[in-house]
Amino acid sequence: EAPLLHSNGAHWGRFVRTVVEVETADGYLGLGEMGGGGEDATRAFAALEGYLAGHDVFRLEAMRFAICNPTASLYNNRTQLHAAIEFACLDIVGQKLGVPVHALLGGKLRDEVEFASYLFFRYANPDTREGEVRTAEQLVANARALKAQHGFRVHKLKGGVYPPAHELACYRALAAALPGDRFRYDPNSALSMADAIDFGRGIADLANDYYEDPVWGMPQLARLRELVPIPTATNTVVVDFQALAANVLNRAVDVILLDTTFWGGIRPCIKAAGVCETMGLGVAVHSSGELGIQLATMLHLGAVLPNLGYAADAHYHHLADDVIVGGPLRY
Repeated sequence: EAPLLHSNGAHWGRFVRTVVEVETADGYLGLGEMGGGGEDATRAFAALEGYLAGHDVFRLEAMRFAICNPTASLYNNRTQLHAAIEFACLDIVGQKLGVPVHALLGGKLRDEVEFASYLFFRYANPDTREGEVRTAEQLVANARALKAQHGFRVHKLKGGVYPPAHELACYRALAAALPGDRFRYDPNSALSMADAIDFGRGIADLANDYYEDPVWGMPQLARLRELVPIPTATNTVVVDFQALAANVLNRAVDVILLDTTFWGGIRPCIKAAGVCETMGLGVAVHSSGELGIQLATMLHLGAVLPNLGYAADAHYHHLADDVIVGGPLRY
């Protein structure tokens, strides 16, 4: 509808994604997806052909080590490449066995996965001049429209765009306009420590799920956590098992947002969720601007996690169309 603003710029009317097709010798075709695209992505996937030609799609752990072993990961960040290939292999295995992917991951624990609305400040559409979200009134109107259309009961505001005092007023207006709903705020680590403390204390009386990446880095989040009585969350500083271990030893973040591309696939997310369950950390499902293929991975992940405690994020409701047959999936 309109460009979505964030702390590093804007999504100008589209999400750039790469769709991966894996074809087996016996004629099965699986689909995967990752963020970004262009010639660099094409070359990166082509460079993995030697690892994949002749590989059994059932041998997922061997494939993960071949692509993401410590030496390869040191010189080439292949995590998201592996994620897209893993998605496609799971797709093929499910087809071969005649079962949904969640059955390969331990089986579903729920029939529905709740999603949150993803609210952005927005420029007006350059063609229609409609869709601007800059004021509290415009934000509330947008949230009410999405709630009416999709039934959202949880709402996430992407901040880090305007001065913190303005975004605080908008966030509080949102909470006042939607009593009984829950809220979360994510400025993509754009706040100073002082502003993050003030903002956190300014929303402490509201129905917050968590306070996502208000400042950058685990030491800063740990310090903020001592001063603001809201669970901290991240999708930026805990995105692998080394960082997860560090967070267990020195707690900086209370809720880990698991992204099926950032973590290298659905299976690593499930492993991470198991660690979080053991160590008393919350988990949620993160969104990185998905099309329908990755959204499907998020649904399967959400269906199987026993300790999923929050509505999942998704940019998906912002899409006007999708690459999958039949158009966008319905909420």
